[in-house]
Amino acid sequence: MANSLAIKAHFRNLRDPRRRHGREHLFLDILVIAICAVIGNADSWRAIALWGRTHEKWLRRFLPLPHGIPCHDTFRRLFERLDATAFQSCLRQWLFALRGVLRASQIAIDGKTLRSSGSPSLGPLHLVSAWATQYHLSLGQVAVDAKSNEITAIPQLLDMLDLHGALVTLDAMGCQKAIAQQIVDGGGDYVLTVKDNQEHLREDVAACITEALEHGVEGHDYYTYESTEHAHGREEARSYVVIPGPQGIREAEAWPKLRVAGVCFSERTIQGKTSLEARYFIGSKPARARFYGRALRNHWRIENNLHWQLDVSFDEDSNQTADRQGAANLAMVRKLALTLLKHHPGKGSIRNKRQQAGWDTDFLEEVLRGSSKVENS
Repeated sequence: MANSLAIKAHFRNLRDPRRRHGREHLFLDILVIAICAVIGNADSWRAIALWGRTHEKWLRRFLPLPHGIPCHDTFRRLFERLDATAFQSCLRQWLFALRGVLRASQIAIDGKTLRSSGSPSLGPLHLVSAWATQYHLSLGQVAVDAKSNEITAIPQLLDMLDLHGALVTLDAMGCQKAIAQQIVDGGGDYVLTVKDNQEHLREDVAACITEALEHGVEGHDYYTYESTEHAHGREEARSYVVIPGPQGIREAEAWPKLRVAGVCFSERTIQGKTSLEARYFIGSKPARARFYGRALRNHWRIENNLHWQLDVSFDEDSNQTADRQGAANLAMVRKLALTLLKHHPGKGSIRNKRQQAGWDTDFLEEVLRGSSKVENS
C-alpha cells in the first residue's frame, strides 16, 4: 500500500502556505486526501471533506491524521494560498515518474473558461493548458489575468515546458510572432492557425494557396492529403493543401523559420445539412500535407480528451469555487485525476471510473499506482 502513495515523495519540497500557529492538520495529509477525493468523485471542498470522513479508516493506513479529517474550510483555505506554479511542478513531476514521459512530440495549447468560477468583480477564471496529445497527459496550465487574454498567458506556459523536438500547435489567438519565436528558441516547431487577427497574413496565405492551385509552385510541388470521418450521424471530408516555401507573405521574415503555408478545406454534413469551411495555417517544419493534417487533427484532442472530459466527467463548468487561486489549484487536481483515470487499463467511462474509485479503495489504489514502474520505485 505504501508504494501506491509514492505521491507524497513528490510534494515534500512544496512549501506549506499556512501560518505555523494553529496548524492542526498535516500539509501532506490535506493534499493527499484532496487528490484521492477528486479521483473518487468529489467535486467541491465540502464533497472532499465528506469523502475524507467516509474513508477515514482507509486513509489512516498511510496518513498520520493526528486530528482526524480536516473540515471543508481547511481544504479551501490551503488551496487558495498554495503556490500554483510550484504545485503544478510537483504534479507534473509525479505524472512523469508514473508515465516515464520525458518529452512530448506534439503539444497542443488551448484555453478554457471555468464558467461558474470566479466572482462578479473579476469574472470566471480562464485557463490556458498544454496537452501532450500522444500521451493524453496534462503538461501545465496558466491562469489568464482578469484584465488580459491568452496572448499574455501562452508565453508563461511555454516557459514551463520542454519544447525541444516538440511540435506546438495553437489556434489563432496564439498566432503571434513573439510566440513563434519563443517556440523556435526553445527548440520546437510550430503550427499556427491563421485568421484575421494578424494584418494581411490570412489574405496572403489564401492568395499563395490560390496561386499554387491555379498555376503550380515554381521549382517544387505542393502537397495534398485527404481524409474522411463518419461518427454519430456526422460525415466530414477534409482536404489539406501544403505549400512549401510560400511566396508573397508580407513580413515573412518576421515569422521565424516559416517553411510552409497551408489550408484545410472541410465539408461537413450533419442531418442532411452541409457546411463548408477553409482553415488556414502556417508552420515551421518542412513536411508534407499528411503530417500537417494529422497534427491539426491531433490538436483537437485537447478539446475532446481534456476540456470536454473535464465538463462531462468532472462537472467543471458547474464548479463554483470563487477564489481564482483556489479554482486554479483545484483545476490542476482535476487534470491530474483525469490523466490517472485515462491511463488506468480498466474498461468504462471516466465518470464510471471516478464512481468506482469512490466506492472501491482497491480500485483507487490501482489508479494511484499508475503503472508497475511506480510499484518498484
